[in-house]
Amino acid sequence: MTRSRLAPGTGIVTVPGDRPVLRTADGEFLRIDTGRVGTGELVDRLTAGEEPHADPSAPASVSASASAELDRLVAAFEQAGHAATEPRRAPLTGRTVHLLGDPALTEPLSRFAAAEGAEVHRATADGLAGLAGRRDTAVVWCLDSPVPEGLWAEADRLPARHTAWLRCHREGAHAWIEPLACAPGDVTSAHVRLRRLAATAAHRELAAYWTGHRTPDTGPHPTEASAALIAALLTADLIAWAGGGHHRGAGLPVRRRLRRIDLRDLTVTEHPVLPVPDVAPLPAPVTRPKA
Repeated sequence: MTRSRLAPGTGIVTVPGDRPVLRTADGEFLRIDTGRVGTGELVDRLTAGEEPHADPSAPASVSASASAELDRLVAAFEQAGHAATEPRRAPLTGRTVHLLGDPALTEPLSRFAAAEGAEVHRATADGLAGLAGRRDTAVVWCLDSPVPEGLWAEADRLPARHTAWLRCHREGAHAWIEPLACAPGDVTSAHVRLRRLAATAAHRELAAYWTGHRTPDTGPHPTEASAALIAALLTADLIAWAGGGHHRGAGLPVRRRLRRIDLRDLTVTEHPVLPVPDVAPLPAPVTRPKA
């Protein structure tokens, strides 16, 4: 029979002279009321997956009762998510990730996503339309440069058909990771551009920068360390998407979070961003007959 083991990240701490304590995956310490079950029996059951050895001198009814109490205790661990019979699956198992863009960023991302269980493929801009509508699929586009006008317009249509869309790009010494979009109404790259223009007094200058009215790029280009950081953050966003978009702690939700990485010192800042609602068309002018 398959036995439960402690879930990854959890552990039982034995406090001298006191009850054992469960350290959860979130770092909380919870006292365990073992009842008549010995601490050693519980630890053996949840670490080695083995039945504890029965006391040969104890009556059969006592041994059966203790075994049933241990079973109930283990079941409580399972119901709370602190123990499981199945090994942990890689979080991106069953998901497909299509990558586009600059190899300096897509190559480490390919390794990281595959290590988390994803099936990774290279994609082309011409093939994006064929990926729309695939719910277990994500498209990630990484650029070591600003985004040319209109380049991401086709990919912005993917979330409306429930295909995940994630992207990053570099502007000078800053890399930007835009919110993951996977459903109608999520934040697209067009929304981010509008929000950033609205948030700066230099909106005309920023728009000119994006459209190419600038001096040649002087970097800094991603190094091995900064590229790994960007790829790790993108992988974390994919894991959040695979988990239904849930996030822990006080951070911003993955679908409403714009992140900026300073490539000079690898600091990361987060900024909330919301979609831009469609503007209602102006009413048609009313023509009045001449008197």
